[in-house]
Amino acid sequence: MATLLLIIFAPVFILAPILIRLDSPGPVFAKIPPRVGKNGKPFRMFKFRSMVANAHELLTTDPKFKKLYEEYKKNSYKLKKDPRITKVGAFLRRFSLDELSQVFNVLRGEMSIVGPRAYYACDPDELGEQQKVHPETKQYVEELLRVKPGITGHWQVSGRSDVNFDKRVRMDAEYARQRSILQDIMIMLKTPWAMVTGKGAL
Repeated sequence: MATLLLIIFAPVFILAPILIRLDSPGPVFAKIPPRVGKNGKPFRMFKFRSMVANAHELLTTDPKFKKLYEEYKKNSYKLKKDPRITKVGAFLRRFSLDELSQVFNVLRGEMSIVGPRAYYACDPDELGEQQKVHPETKQYVEELLRVKPGITGHWQVSGRSDVNFDKRVRMDAEYARQRSILQDIMIMLKTPWAMVTGKGAL
């Protein structure tokens, strides 16, 4: 399936790196903190850069972004209006095209096509920090970490960033508990519509 996606979206894999480099200086892939994989094992996620170079480092260390960083943590590690996003990046994120490069993680065995969200492993520890705010989610987190994270998943086709952390991990845990080929097919069929409409995209 990952190989098929590489073929289908070949134009994106060719054009995106060119447009990213023309739009702003920096690497093609974003420099982001490690993500949590199956059984809590961290891994490096491939993601087309949609922000200025070193965007995450700027957010966590630059005094200019102190208020933005507080808002970021408060809003389940999402921002409605992020000044770090580039023009090309806004387009890529609108249609989730920046996520397509995660097919390389699938080919490396770190992710699946369908699965829970890949949460930040550190800087900050997204799951740890959010469980302090939502202690009732501990059981859900344990369940969702039993499977590989996915490029798409239950919460991604159900509102994405519009879904708060507590509901998101509950949905991810539900997927991990009841996963089946039929459920994966249904999620994959819903994914193109979620990409086209851009609902919940940030």
